[in-house]
Amino acid sequence: MKKRTAICCGIFVFVYVGFFLSFPDFFKYPAVPPDKGSGEKIIVNIPPGQGFALTARTLHEAGIVSSLSGFRWIARIKGADKKIRAGEYLLSSDMSPHRVLEILTSGKVLLRKLTIPEGHNLYQIAAAVAQAGLGTREDFFRNATDAVFADEKGIGYQTFEGYLFPDTYRFPKSAGVKKIIASMLKQFRSVFTREWIEQAEKMGFTVHQMVTLASVVEKETGDPAERPIIASVFHNRLRKKMRLQSDPTVIYGIRNFDGNLTKKHLRTHTPYNTYRIRGLPPGPIANPGRASLEAVLYPADTKFFYFVSKKDKTHKFSENLKEHNRAVRKYQLGKK
Repeated sequence: MKKRTAICCGIFVFVYVGFFLSFPDFFKYPAVPPDKGSGEKIIVNIPPGQGFALTARTLHEAGIVSSLSGFRWIARIKGADKKIRAGEYLLSSDMSPHRVLEILTSGKVLLRKLTIPEGHNLYQIAAAVAQAGLGTREDFFRNATDAVFADEKGIGYQTFEGYLFPDTYRFPKSAGVKKIIASMLKQFRSVFTREWIEQAEKMGFTVHQMVTLASVVEKETGDPAERPIIASVFHNRLRKKMRLQSDPTVIYGIRNFDGNLTKKHLRTHTPYNTYRIRGLPPGPIANPGRASLEAVLYPADTKFFYFVSKKDKTHKFSENLKEHNRAVRKYQLGKK
């Protein structure tokens, strides 16, 4: 019995050594990158439900793995062929097969960067989402204006306009627009703290009204230092029950605005035309950032009721109409 075992062991060692000497690269293959790897970064998408054979072929054709059969053997030996997760991955042609399998089984999917500037509205955010490859404009806009979805998330309004907080986000391609919207809303709520909610109530405003006012301030502001002053102008006008007369609100209510604001636009009645309606428009006209939200909650203490652009991103503020008209002649009409 012992003799037979010894003979079997000897045969195994002989075959193993022979295989090693004949195919030494097979044993080194898991740890070394392809011989001619260029180091080029390549995005590879593994769809849900895709079999390992097709995944391996995709990697081979993309130049990520040099030996299709070798990669398959290594994956099966490691048990990785049944653990690969679906998703989008950023791989390199100079990665070792071991590293490739490690990434594919870890679920470390590629995260796409999405930057939302302060003051962007739903249309602009939808375009940014599409540009980042995270969804279509139509799908994002449809969900962002879904009253049922907004109600489920506790918005209390028909759309998510104003609540998609401007920031830089990173999402996997598979995230879906609803998750993107929910993440932006979560960020908004982390910024609009309980202290701010109480401050809004103390001033006699709801959160929605403050967000609406902040969106107007955001769109009116050229110089960041002026935000609290602009906010004070609107608060002063609201207290006196004066119309806000804000051009950005008029523009928001115009479908397919071509960039040219006319007197006819100012006279046309829409829910957002603050030259025609009193008080705030029904909802935000953009998505304000932290500074604009803070400005309307803690405005400057002024007696200003008017402001006009000086055409250098700043404004001339006035306490009465006579001063304002004089400023308009000087800065808008070029008359002394």
